[in-house]
Amino acid sequence: MKKILILTIFALGFTLINAKETTKTTINAIKQNNIVVLETNAGKIELKMYPNIAPMAVKNFTTHAKNGYYNGLIFHRVIKGFMIQGGDPTGTGMGGTSIWKKDFNNEYGKNVVFDKPYLLAMANSGPNTNGSQFFITTAPAPWLNGGYTIFGEVITGKDVVRKIENAKTSPEDRPYSKQFIKKAYTK
Repeated sequence: MKKILILTIFALGFTLINAKETTKTTINAIKQNNIVVLETNAGKIELKMYPNIAPMAVKNFTTHAKNGYYNGLIFHRVIKGFMIQGGDPTGTGMGGTSIWKKDFNNEYGKNVVFDKPYLLAMANSGPNTNGSQFFITTAPAPWLNGGYTIFGEVITGKDVVRKIENAKTSPEDRPYSKQFIKKAYTK
């Protein structure tokens, strides 16, 4: 009987220690990298990440932000009443890669749709071709539902997004005056 009691106490103690560590890890994961800041030549944009909806996209974006990948990159495509797009180191809309050096799959959340402006999503060239390019919507865009990963939203700097959106553009939707990210980082 004494042996069973000792084993039970030991098992209970081990379970409680593991539960405490799991809780600590979960809380730390939620706290880390929840906000990404884009300091642009038009002002500062703060983006809240959706790690529970799109963990791969969030990891990719936040890692690129922390590593300086987005620093100095332009918003190469700007369409008034739709979105602003950046994240391509070539500035052409044809470049960029993920932190894994290969494309990654789209991620979808239940009831996470393009029903409002200021959503942050991965740009792609077809299903499961996400790399480093991203866009921020400036209006609802329901035709994008099911084709692009939404992984965050603008929480401050909506006026900055509008300022970039209103830059004069060429027929190819490229701003005549460079709109660019000076620095990206996590908070």
